Amino acid sequence: MELKTHDERLKLTHGDYHRMVKARKPKGVENKSAYLVGTGIAALAAGCFLIRDAHMDGSKITFLEQLDIPGGCLDGAVRGRDGYVARGGREMGHRFECLFDLFSSLQSTENPEMSVVDYFYYTNLDDPNFSMNRITEKQGKRGFNGKFNLNQQLAMEIGMLVMTPDEVLADKSIEDIFSKEMLDTDFWTLWRSMFAFENWHSALEMKLYLARFVHHVDGLTDLSALQFSKHDQYTSFVLPMINYLKEHNVNFMYGTTVENVEFDIKPDKKVAKKIVYIQNGKPGSIDLTENDLVFITNGSMTENSGYGDDNTPAPMDGTIKGCWKMWKNIAAQDESFGHPEVFCSDIERSNWESATVTCHGPAVPKYIEKITGRDPYAGKICTGGIVTARDSSWLLSWTVNRQPQYIGQPKDDVIVWVYGLFSDKPGDYIKKSMRECTGKEITKEWLYHMGVPVNEIEELAKTCTAIPVMMPFITSQFMPRVHGDRPYCVPKGSVNFAFLGQFAETLDDPGRDTVFTIEYSGRTAMESVYVLTGVEKGVPEVYGSVYDIRYAARAAVQLLDGKKPEIPLPEATKNMLGAIIGNTEIEKFLKEYELI
Repeated sequence: MELKTHDERLKLTHGDYHRMVKARKPKGVENKSAYLVGTGIAALAAGCFLIRDAHMDGSKITFLEQLDIPGGCLDGAVRGRDGYVARGGREMGHRFECLFDLFSSLQSTENPEMSVVDYFYYTNLDDPNFSMNRITEKQGKRGFNGKFNLNQQLAMEIGMLVMTPDEVLADKSIEDIFSKEMLDTDFWTLWRSMFAFENWHSALEMKLYLARFVHHVDGLTDLSALQFSKHDQYTSFVLPMINYLKEHNVNFMYGTTVENVEFDIKPDKKVAKKIVYIQNGKPGSIDLTENDLVFITNGSMTENSGYGDDNTPAPMDGTIKGCWKMWKNIAAQDESFGHPEVFCSDIERSNWESATVTCHGPAVPKYIEKITGRDPYAGKICTGGIVTARDSSWLLSWTVNRQPQYIGQPKDDVIVWVYGLFSDKPGDYIKKSMRECTGKEITKEWLYHMGVPVNEIEELAKTCTAIPVMMPFITSQFMPRVHGDRPYCVPKGSVNFAFLGQFAETLDDPGRDTVFTIEYSGRTAMESVYVLTGVEKGVPEVYGSVYDIRYAARAAVQLLDGKKPEIPLPEATKNMLGAIIGNTEIEKFLKEYELI
């Protein structure tokens, strides 16, 4: 069966037949060069695919990056005496086919004798992830029984959303679709805190998530569906790509802000003709031919990130600049280049704030151990994903990954990542909004919800340092949208350019992958490189567990916490159906998956 795509040059496939093939050198690639705007994971992956699968000479590949370090959202660093900082982290599942395909051929930073996938696999095999305490309330007390706690009607709401066609959900919000009762459930607390969905975000993106991860439903309550890297994701995932690219003599232009890409647009043909940029305050440009490929990261979740410290709140800057300004300049040239204003025009609905708290010494970690039941210094999974303080007015969540999280981290330090979904609400201990708080004040609010006695909070906060980060566009990719608001990664008629990352539309028909994952970045990179260069291998399709009746049946039962679904049919009808399926494979299946 041929899988449908929006570009006949792209072949989608399933299984290992295409994946295990070494790609032949595409015709004419030796005459091509490539320019990549940005160095997020999508652009870095595209560079790797250009070298590995398109056999492009690395010296003909140039990255243009406005910062002085690559990695995009997957950052992680120490900022002098202030401590460590990461703006966020990505939760990883088993079925990230495009990214794992790439990582299987890159050398691990942590163990050079292994690939990135090998090291990641054995890290999680030896220390599997699961949460011991997913939700707390009333200052650190357990607030969750480990179940979704949905009745049949509420579970049906979820099922109906999955079955609703994409076009019906266009421009609708989650609160347009879900009942108020649903939005007050444990399920919604688990979901919104794990994926950073707000009630006003896209119902279509919610549907895509539910369909994409049907096979993980039974691992959502305890987060056993997730996997995490041994160290920070910059070390584990970004550095291997950077090292591979540098080994192949790729060029990096840092301090370079691309202002525009100019196009020659005809009814049946679109050609990128010039890149316009500013490098270290000086304007410049690159003239392009049809043999110069351009890969554009349009939009950014972490654009305008504002950093604070223990004594200074993180500033919020919603001005349109950087890649948002670039995308607006590009979009003004052709309708098929998308509508950036849909995603970047309402920062009150697209922001949240995080803080990286460094605990110096064991005084605070003993409270972490009280909640998680695990020693943070043991070098193994600690929280097993986020812990959410249900009654926090900021909807505060926090996580402690395997320690040391950073190579060279002092042995007595424990790194905690904290985020609040509502940055505009007054806190429960600190009576200020999160966005108004210093790092020290955010630490105190977190300690309060950890269950530290009020009379000890001020003193224990002195043993921690914190770096808050305000991100005005961090969930901009979830804003309600319609078809065409995101450009296809290779627009129709494109000869030499593609769009990458969270604000590009994949070419599968229908699109089934989910934004806010590094796999989505990897998929747009693989599709774009293969189409523009003529790589003959197929791109693996999004894992279709939603079409697998085994996973669908399992998910239906798990959403009801193991209870059998009740189908309101007359007794005579039930008896008739029972007689029809009796002693058949259907009856056997329904019993095996506890549907009857």
